[in-house]
Amino acid sequence: MRGRLSAGFLLLRATGVAALALLLWNPVTTRSEPGGPPLVLLDASLSMAGHGGRWRAALDTARALAGDGVIWRFGRAVRAFDTLPPADGASRLGPALAAAAARGGPVIVVSDGAIADLPDVPPDLVRRARLVVLPRAAFVDAFVASVEGPRRVAANDTVRLKVSYGVAGTRDPRCGMRDAGCGATLAVSADGKRLASRTVSLPDSGIVSADLTLPASRIPHPGWSTLEVRLDGVGDSEPRDDARLFVVDVSPAPAIVMLAAPPDWDTRFLSRTLAEVARVPVKTFVATEPTHWRDAATLAPVSPADLARSTAAARLVVAAGDPGLLPRGLPRAVAPSLLSWPTVGGVPGDWYVEPPPPSPVAAALAGIPWDSVPPATAAMGVAPGRDTSGVVALSARLARRGAARPIVRLVVRDGVRQAMLSATGLYRWVFRGGASAQAYRALVAALTDWLLGGGDGRGERFVPVAYEMRNGMPVVWRWVGSRGAGGTGGTGQPLDVVVRLAGNAGERVDTLRFDAAGQAELLLPPGVYRYASQGGGERGLVAVETYSDEWRPAQAVLRAQEGAPAARLVGVGLRDRWWWFVVAIAAFAAEWAWRRRQGLP
Repeated sequence: MRGRLSAGFLLLRATGVAALALLLWNPVTTRSEPGGPPLVLLDASLSMAGHGGRWRAALDTARALAGDGVIWRFGRAVRAFDTLPPADGASRLGPALAAAAARGGPVIVVSDGAIADLPDVPPDLVRRARLVVLPRAAFVDAFVASVEGPRRVAANDTVRLKVSYGVAGTRDPRCGMRDAGCGATLAVSADGKRLASRTVSLPDSGIVSADLTLPASRIPHPGWSTLEVRLDGVGDSEPRDDARLFVVDVSPAPAIVMLAAPPDWDTRFLSRTLAEVARVPVKTFVATEPTHWRDAATLAPVSPADLARSTAAARLVVAAGDPGLLPRGLPRAVAPSLLSWPTVGGVPGDWYVEPPPPSPVAAALAGIPWDSVPPATAAMGVAPGRDTSGVVALSARLARRGAARPIVRLVVRDGVRQAMLSATGLYRWVFRGGASAQAYRALVAALTDWLLGGGDGRGERFVPVAYEMRNGMPVVWRWVGSRGAGGTGGTGQPLDVVVRLAGNAGERVDTLRFDAAGQAELLLPPGVYRYASQGGGERGLVAVETYSDEWRPAQAVLRAQEGAPAARLVGVGLRDRWWWFVVAIAAFAAEWAWRRRQGLP
């Protein structure tokens, strides 16, 4: 037997066993493969067509680099290639690079370098791409950055606007703009009529603010109107960002009047939330001293006669604070609704709110996680059974034990709808944020909706998230349900709604398709649009400005680079090489044949 063994026999056995072991281990090696046709990402934001933009050069560059490859446009979103002028109001490269990485192959980016979301883009995606930067020519630009002010005012109110304006870019004598520090004019106009103006000085750079005031009676017509705030006399190279729009609603008289005596945290947050959710003008008066009332916006003294006229003309009066400081006979002088909220006294402690019982506002409060709502700091009133008037909408228990006390009660007396709150410290719901802040907002919206009794703000299924939208950005609507005096607490699943929009260019019909989050987007060209839904009571006004942040000069944050090589490395396992199986089989087959010839088993 020993004589029959040889070195060749042992070599075949070792080769077969080694090949089998390597196949079981399956080591991976890399090899280089061609990257395929390139994918070109073309920046299609408005800055590419702004002053000094190089859209035509970028278009030709993208076509030359693509060859037989594919071109995608990116900006606000990622879309297929077309030759239309840029129309996106944002430069977001992250989604485009993420989609290109999923596709594979070489990636080329053609842009002016002003990318808004570059800090949020993974660095490895940026390093992988080839970057071709065509920067804009340097220029200086004056602009109106923002306009803030009251959204709803009464006809006898004063509209106070805070206007932010500034200068950006590199100063160049060829740009045609005046030197910084010169006089310019901030002007407010509506329907082509100038309503107010103010002379201001332009800063060397950066943004400053100025206040503009005008009587609401100067606005040409009541209801929804659009104010244009323009920076005149600057003579810069980019006039499309010299004006901003502000939508305001003018009513003959404030629909809601709030009396805070004295003002505290509860009354402060209630006043602010009412202005947000009611969608009607809100006027607030505060008693800084006993029997001395002031306008909460200006702190101007208010006479008892003016206070009485305002409360008599309002559709809803909110009386909050110390009942002893409020005007006597207030419930009898108010029509048709009253919200009373004493915030002084009561039993202190941690009063935890319980899920609402059946009531006219229960549907708007359904689905709120009440266990996550902070407790009230005090509760007034009597225990159930002592007073059975009205309907209890919310109750609370001290430390979650003992008898529940009603903290929200609804009643109708002599044709006057009244809601009575008897708990303090609810402002802490807003401080916590999240579900607690939404619960506070939903409670105020539901009470306002019931007290107004089907008036303004009731029955709207959707409302605009913002009344003014920058050029190249979609107008967004939020679904609020079948109730929702102000945008929360609505019920019902979002439905597709057909709306008619009447603008300067005529009337158009579109469909709002709400997603799972209850939002719908509609991309509109610049202009002012009055919208109305078919089969619903939704009416309003939205404006799309010619202004865009893309018109302003911005520093190029992208730097030109070659990127990763066009070829790519591909991992190949040993089992993917067919000839290695042939080696193992051949070694074992040769050994078997040799053993047979030697007469071995």
